[in-house]
Amino acid sequence: MAFEWKDRYQLGIAEVDKQHKRLFEIGARVYDLALLNDSYDHYDEVMALLNELLEYTEYHFGFEEDMMKRYNYNDLEKQEQEHGFYTKRIRDISPEEVDNTQNQTIIQLVDFLSEWISSHILLSDRKYAAYFKENGIEI
Repeated sequence: MAFEWKDRYQLGIAEVDKQHKRLFEIGARVYDLALLNDSYDHYDEVMALLNELLEYTEYHFGFEEDMMKRYNYNDLEKQEQEHGFYTKRIRDISPEEVDNTQNQTIIQLVDFLSEWISSHILLSDRKYAAYFKENGIEI
């Protein structure tokens, strides 16, 4: 499954791990919608998931960035850029795009989310988790 939480995603920061799991849960619901591949109009469901995803990621990214600022994480700017890229990509999915090419849009979203979320956690987020650990910062 594209959005299955695995132990390797664990950063050892309880609140962040909890939030990452929530992102996986939302991604799994998008994935389930993609699997339907039926002739029904799922516009309202897609838009609701996009809104939920955007709202939650903005909350999550804000939490992470505040935490990084508080503990003087030296690569905060790169994290902010990556977070900005992600939220822009989600915001750029227009209601018209969802309405006109629903199945294609859902599949593209699943691909983007699956790749971005897992690689961001495994690469970028793991770096700040290591920084906190190396500097004796317990959250």
